[in-house]
Amino acid sequence: MQSPLAYRMRPQKLTEIVGQQHLVQPGKILWRMVQAQALSSMILYGPPGTGKTSIANALAQSTNTAFRQLNAATDSKKQLQIVAEEAKMSGHLVLLLDEIHRLDKTKQDFLLPLLESGQIILIGATTENPYITINPAIRSRTQIFEVYPLKPADIKKALQRALQDKQRGLGNYPVHLTPAALDLLAQATAGDLRSALNGLELAVKSTPANSEGVIYLDPKIIKESIQNKAITADKNGDEHYNVISALQKSIRGSDTNAALHYLARLLEAGDLQSIIRRVLVTAYEDIGLANPAVCQRTVLACQVATQVGLPEARIPLADAIIELCLSPKSNSGITAIDAALKDLKNGHGGSIPNNLKDTHYKGAHQLNHGQNYLYPHDYPNDWVAQQYLPEALKNKEYYQPKTNGKYEQGLKKTYDKLTQMQRKEQNFAD
Repeated sequence: MQSPLAYRMRPQKLTEIVGQQHLVQPGKILWRMVQAQALSSMILYGPPGTGKTSIANALAQSTNTAFRQLNAATDSKKQLQIVAEEAKMSGHLVLLLDEIHRLDKTKQDFLLPLLESGQIILIGATTENPYITINPAIRSRTQIFEVYPLKPADIKKALQRALQDKQRGLGNYPVHLTPAALDLLAQATAGDLRSALNGLELAVKSTPANSEGVIYLDPKIIKESIQNKAITADKNGDEHYNVISALQKSIRGSDTNAALHYLARLLEAGDLQSIIRRVLVTAYEDIGLANPAVCQRTVLACQVATQVGLPEARIPLADAIIELCLSPKSNSGITAIDAALKDLKNGHGGSIPNNLKDTHYKGAHQLNHGQNYLYPHDYPNDWVAQQYLPEALKNKEYYQPKTNGKYEQGLKKTYDKLTQMQRKEQNFAD
């Protein structure tokens, strides 16, 4: 049985790689490694079908180095030992280790001295963030390169190459791929070249030639030959955290359409709990005192979303996110509490003033606790100047009001007035 088209068309040199030009174009780091014939161990991190295996294969072929491929999850230590023996006999080899984030300690301990000696040049491939999932001992001995989903133009280039290649590709088939069909094939697979190539091969081999002997491929045939690859946020994967982050930053940046896009990704992943948690955090972190009413409405929308569940939950969540995007913004609340916490962590605290200390026990008066406390309700407007902060922090101002919303504008006027009155009385007392 013939190998899949994606396997047959795997690049044999760097110049055949489509996309990832930040790594492979002349002058970039992988190009320089080939030019110097000096490969070093690395980890390639990115989504499936973006060329991690292709890059590893091309590097090995371009440097005339033996190439082996194993899977960290399914291949045993014994298979690693076989590769190590080959490396010893040949001097060195390139080992592509798929799913390197699943490498256990036994295999890792076996590999480390081989990486140190240079007998094995490790190219780890993973879809998970290596800074989170890969052991520091491996990370410290490798360079980490991120690879990105291919652009439609890159995929089109690879598809056209496959249609023309008579040795490894489909060049011996009389194929006519319409421009619209090419566009669909390049975009529906969401940057996954492997899926695009395999979809093209299925379309070619399953479509009979017309009366003129031509295999005519239109969008309808292509659509039936590929599985659309939805861009979602796998709630168990690294991409989940990227989408969650993008959702909050889009709301913070008042980009309604971007926020709805990232909400849609999370909804497709079915991760209602993460959506609600992040939307609630965003409401109070980024809108906060500029518009407390919208924060309250967000809480209500999230409660409704929880009660009705998916898919209906999308409706109150969309309403809440649109309103959050278009609301005035203020981060004065989180900034204030973080400043107070920073002081505490840096040892800036001090003793609570005696007049504020608890008096609900016998003997408190002997410690001067609670004495000279001024009860605000005994004074006009229920306010009286007295020191509440510890002596070391008595002039500290954590809250820095913003004026993006009418509500916080009002808070600022009151805050400024009270601060001035407090300072005036304090200066008089001093």
